[in-house]
Formats: sequence, structure tokens, C-alpha cells
Amino acid sequence: MLNLAENRTPQQTNIMLFLSRSYKYGDIGVPAALLAGGIIRNDAQMRENALYVASSTAVSYGVMLLLKHIVKRPRPFVQNVRIIPVYRAGSTSFPSGHASTTFATATALSKAYPKWYVIAPSMLWAGSVAYSRMYLGVHYPSDVTAGTALGVGSAFLLDPLIRR
Repeated sequence: MLNLAENRTPQQTNIMLFLSRSYKYGDIGVPAALLAGGIIRNDAQMRENALYVASSTAVSYGVMLLLKHIVKRPRPFVQNVRIIPVYRAGSTSFPSGHASTTFATATALSKAYPKWYVIAPSMLWAGSVAYSRMYLGVHYPSDVTAGTALGVGSAFLLDPLIRR
């Protein structure tokens, strides 16, 4: 974490801020696009996949909020004054909500459409968002790891419950 904070560049920081902010668009946009496509094409499977992706992300988000409330881990920059964040994130640190929801979205999408051209970009996006949270100084690696596990786990848990 100290190494990341000490070796930031303005160009990398801009990219990481963009990635970190992209989570809302992917988490909401992917299921919304699937739903719209399913309605337009009258495709029941696509509508079901939209529900699956949205549900995985929502469950991951809810459990993440509960864990944040229970654990109440301070952000890295609060614990260690040598870690200078790019911005001061609110709330608590454990687990990473960005990692949780992006990995839930990416995993559910990858399970719904198991093609390399879906899996590779979705996992690259989720991994990049998760990494950006450490780069920006607002999460520990363990926060991101736990968020990733939570997101992947929610997608695997809901797959047999929602998809036929």
C-alpha cells in the first residue's frame, strides 16, 4: 500500500479514478441492457439473465453493507498516516463494496454467457476496479479480497436459484 501511494503518477491516478467510478455504470448498465435486449427481442432467457445479474449484484451489495456495519474497519489512511489517499472515502473499509458488486456483476454475466469474449473483459473490468481501490489508498488488499469473494459467492449462490 505504501509502495502504491509513493509511486502514483497523474496519468495512472486519472485512469484509476475512472475505473473506480465505472462500477455504477457496469453494475446498473449490464442488467439494464440485458433487460432491454430481452424485452426488445422477446427473449425470456435474456430477461432471466438480467434478473440473475441484478440479483447477484444486489445481494452482494446488501451483505457488504451488513459486514461494513458489523466490522467497522477504518480506512487505510485513517490507520496509517503514511498512506495518502487520492480522495477521502467515507464509511468503513471492510469489505470493498466496489470489488463486491463488480465481481458479482462480472461473475453472473460470465456464468450466464460463458464465452471468452464475455468472461475476459468482464473479469478484467472487475479486477481493475478492485485494484483501483487499493491504488487510490481507500482499501486494504484484504478488503478487496473479501469483496471479491463476496461478489463471486453471491453469483454462484444465486445461479441455481434464479436461472433454470
